[in-house]
Amino acid sequence: MQHVDGNALAGAFADLFGADLTGMLASCAECGARAPVAGLMVYRTAMGSVGRCGHCDAVLVVIAERSGRRLASLTGLRALEASQVQ
Repeated sequence: MQHVDGNALAGAFADLFGADLTGMLASCAECGARAPVAGLMVYRTAMGSVGRCGHCDAVLVVIAERSGRRLASLTGLRALEASQVQ
């Protein structure tokens, strides 16, 4: 299955959180790697999107649609941090 980068999640994050989170640093709960959300490997299906760690392939983010509602699971993230606080 082909993947795209984490920028594919920008719209869903904006809908859910009111902001584009792709510039934030994601810490993988599995291996501890830190990288921009934009660098995730995103696999898209009719059910939603799955963002995986580029280092260990662990699932970090799942975004799905159910009954007209968008749902997000971020359980694979140890942390999300702003790359630059203003």
